[in-house]
Amino acid sequence: MAPVKISHVVSFSSQDPKYPVENLLNPDSHKGPWLSCPRDKTGQLKVEFQLERAVPISYIDVGNCGCAFLQIDVGRSSWPLDRPFVTLLPATMLMSLTDSKEGKNRSGVRMFKDVSCACLECSNARRYDLLKFSLSRINTYRGIASRAHLSLASEDAMLAAFQLSRELRRLARKEPEFKPQYIALESLCQDYGFELLGMCRNQSEVTAVLNDLGEDSETEPEAEGLGQAFEEGIPNLARLRLAVNYNQKQFVAHPICQQVLSSIWCGNLAGWRGSTTIWKLFVAFLIFLTMPFLCIGYWLAPKSRLGRLLKIPVLKFLLHSASYLWFLIFLLGESLVMETQLSTFKGRSQSVWETSLHMIWVTGFLWFECKEVWIEGLRSYLLDWWNFLDVVILSLYLASFALRLLLAGLAYMHCRDASDSSTCRYFTTAERSEWRTEDPQFLAEVLFAVTSMLSFTRLAYILPAHESLGTLQISIGKMIDDMIRFMFILMIILTAFLCGLNNIYVPYQETEKLGNFNETFQFLFWTMFGMEEHSVVDMPQFLVPEFVGRAMYGIFTIVMVIVLLNMLIAMITNSFQKIEDDADVEWKFARSKLYLSYFREGLTLPVPFNILPSPKAAFYLLRRIFRFICCGSSCCKAKKSDYPPIPTFTNPGARAGPGEGEHVSYRLRVIKALVQRYIETARREFEETRRKDLGNRLTELTKTVSRLQSEVASVQKTVAAGGALRPPDGASILSRYITRVRNSFQNLGPPAPDTPAELTMPGIVETEVSLEDSLDATGEAGTPASGESSSSSSAHVLVHREQEAEGAGDLPLGEDLETKGES
Repeated sequence: MAPVKISHVVSFSSQDPKYPVENLLNPDSHKGPWLSCPRDKTGQLKVEFQLERAVPISYIDVGNCGCAFLQIDVGRSSWPLDRPFVTLLPATMLMSLTDSKEGKNRSGVRMFKDVSCACLECSNARRYDLLKFSLSRINTYRGIASRAHLSLASEDAMLAAFQLSRELRRLARKEPEFKPQYIALESLCQDYGFELLGMCRNQSEVTAVLNDLGEDSETEPEAEGLGQAFEEGIPNLARLRLAVNYNQKQFVAHPICQQVLSSIWCGNLAGWRGSTTIWKLFVAFLIFLTMPFLCIGYWLAPKSRLGRLLKIPVLKFLLHSASYLWFLIFLLGESLVMETQLSTFKGRSQSVWETSLHMIWVTGFLWFECKEVWIEGLRSYLLDWWNFLDVVILSLYLASFALRLLLAGLAYMHCRDASDSSTCRYFTTAERSEWRTEDPQFLAEVLFAVTSMLSFTRLAYILPAHESLGTLQISIGKMIDDMIRFMFILMIILTAFLCGLNNIYVPYQETEKLGNFNETFQFLFWTMFGMEEHSVVDMPQFLVPEFVGRAMYGIFTIVMVIVLLNMLIAMITNSFQKIEDDADVEWKFARSKLYLSYFREGLTLPVPFNILPSPKAAFYLLRRIFRFICCGSSCCKAKKSDYPPIPTFTNPGARAGPGEGEHVSYRLRVIKALVQRYIETARREFEETRRKDLGNRLTELTKTVSRLQSEVASVQKTVAAGGALRPPDGASILSRYITRVRNSFQNLGPPAPDTPAELTMPGIVETEVSLEDSLDATGEAGTPASGESSSSSSAHVLVHREQEAEGAGDLPLGEDLETKGES
């Protein structure tokens, strides 16, 4: 892809006379970077470029110059001045503080390159050394997915973990050769988001993390959280919805998220969660019986006490479920009426409206889905597989109804002029046996039958509301997926034996079930379930074809019945066991998607009452028209939206004061606090592990010294009694114990001044731990001081090894051992 050409610099914030902004336009780097003016204390540099033409941007080469956050926004020249730019590259740190001080990593970095990037560098890498290219990308993502990088290099660490998790999952599909490595990294990103959410300490922080709080408020978190809600009083839960779309199951199943969802689900019904199952079933049955009256009451007075009560998500769920049950009962009633009045429905004597009364509900479902697409957006709507099923069901219902209308229209057209013609008779009074194969009524009845079956299947959508039924529904979905994959192998083998047996028995036509393609297929299909006789393949008068036919039929029975069917059972069992092993997370994730679908604004009235124009809708329409006519001035247009975007470098907001840096939203401040707590927790865990290791070594040292005391005491007694002691044995004993003592004291001496050993720990900040602090900490609780982590900047812990003290053996051995024995 050709490089993006920059025409000129439109504007910039400041520049150093020695390092002006024009250095960015120079393709060579010998002139130096772009630096700010020494008198500029804002800590920010902004520049706006004008491109020569509008081109797609697939990647950006960025050269590091110091520890700074870089953000790139793009826009069009034709946009109005008040329209903000679109963020192409969010705020990203390209160099740590340590690298900036040491002058490392000043080479260029290529940002957000796609997996199938077509640039010259990636094309050459794939062409000449694909293995090196793949391993380099894996190692790069290992560094990016580390907790240290996510914590220190991201403005919003939680969002970065979500996006990286989705990217790694996509890479696992693109490169199946390295799928285990990418899946392991994706699991690390999910664990990081899960652990970061666990750092929340109060409800205001949870509200800030899970909701889109919008812009800049320096007000109290409680007041800020209350303002970010829909008209029905339900928080938007933007971050939680994003986690569901990104398939972050562990994050969604976190107890904090589940508690928030459950509290919103029950609303003001505080006793609903603690009520018994019998009481819940009684309330559901009562709502099922009174559903029409409740809908009429809400239609007349949506702001009344009844209207506010029906807006509670759990009651909205029960109301919509009751409406769908009434629809299924109506479908079942239509089938029973067709059975009892067979003479009417057998021919064409029934009218279109007698067979299409269910279209009242179908019209309501269609309007409901249209409003759902309008509220959520088409892309978000298509992320849910249940919506695909809704589209299929509605399409089949509409196709069936259209065919019935077509049949009625054809009958009207042909009978309008000549009522006694054969064509008119065919579309009005002809018997079913006289109908053609492609008759519209045949197709309409078949489509209606299939759609009725799918409509009853759609009832499984509400099963995740119950724990046991929800787990079974998830297991059935996984089993169906296994069966679909199994069908490919099944059809290959079935087709192979079908062709072979059919070619053997076609010339003979000895039996009705073999020798015909359709009959042979049915014979083999039902053989898999043991419903056919093996004597069908017998042809006594033709020995060779009979022998080959029996052999092929026997092999088919062994392969299909014994091998493949048992393999299918094993696959289904394996899928069920996987769901059972992680049943809690899977069920909570499915239940969360169900809950979030009822947290939307509007869509309170169920089908078919939603097709009636309500007074509230008329009021909103008149209000919008009035505002459009009377409030078209600039003051009305400048009104802030309910959910303004989070401030970026292009829209920083008001500053808190001189020297205090950029003003950030409360949510970003909360996430930064969570990251600091996470780093502090990881540091404490590391120190606790180190203290335990130190304690174990001291215990081993104490035991060694005790055994040494016993040996020395026995030696002294032997010498005092006048016994002879062989020097080699004594030297061996002392040498062995001195070596053991020296090894036990390894890493416990003073730090070496020259060669520290560096131990890299993901997610831990740089901390220098001395020997005296470690020894003091062994007898205290593992709680560090509050300011210990304020000066940390790197992502590793330095552990210094001791230097062995010289001259330790200058003392007489006996005196040294005697001193240790007394202590």
